[in-house]
Amino acid sequence: MATGYLLATCEVPEAVLNALPEGFLGVDLGIVNIATTSTGIRHSGRGLNRTRDNARRVRSKLQRKGTKSAKRRAKKYAGREARRARDINHKISKGIVAEAERTGRGIALEDLGGIRERARLRKPQRTALHSWSFHQLGAFVAYKAKRAGVPVVYVDPAYTSQECSRCHHVDRRNRPAQAVFACRSCGFVEHADLNSSQNIAARGWWTWVRGAESQAPASAALTLLA
Repeated sequence: MATGYLLATCEVPEAVLNALPEGFLGVDLGIVNIATTSTGIRHSGRGLNRTRDNARRVRSKLQRKGTKSAKRRAKKYAGREARRARDINHKISKGIVAEAERTGRGIALEDLGGIRERARLRKPQRTALHSWSFHQLGAFVAYKAKRAGVPVVYVDPAYTSQECSRCHHVDRRNRPAQAVFACRSCGFVEHADLNSSQNIAARGWWTWVRGAESQAPASAALTLLA
């Protein structure tokens, strides 16, 4: 029996934009935690990364074989991984937008332009960074926010991991470990990703009050593949 695909685009109704948000929900994107919000919700990537590492090793082994059947199986594994990433991005973005809508906040996201060039990571983390769809996650958040009337702004992520969200002192030594933030000026200690997300939230708020418009897509047209 032949398998067919239907590609369709539908217009999704948009809510009225909340022009007076009660602050912004900052979202920090990363490898160990795919997304961390400024309210302390972390979407862990540990289990996912283990699954993807195993799948990557299987694909590499199949590709080295070079046979037609091995190549078909490798392609199948790659497609499965892409679908899994898309599903996880949908769920994470849905949770982020729901939280912002429920609390009357806007959403502040990192401007991901050049993230691959800026990141200084060990080889396994570089591999994860190149293969994870951060831009897809950001796009999902943006169009879901548009549907919900939640404003979205993008902020410069520079030094968000080194800046203290309490006193705003910036020092690379403030990040003594991957998960730990410890300000060398005021002594504030926090989970590193949460501290970064709170900096992003603050930058989002200042971007908004200075007159920035919501940067969610102009249209919430959603393409469905069935």
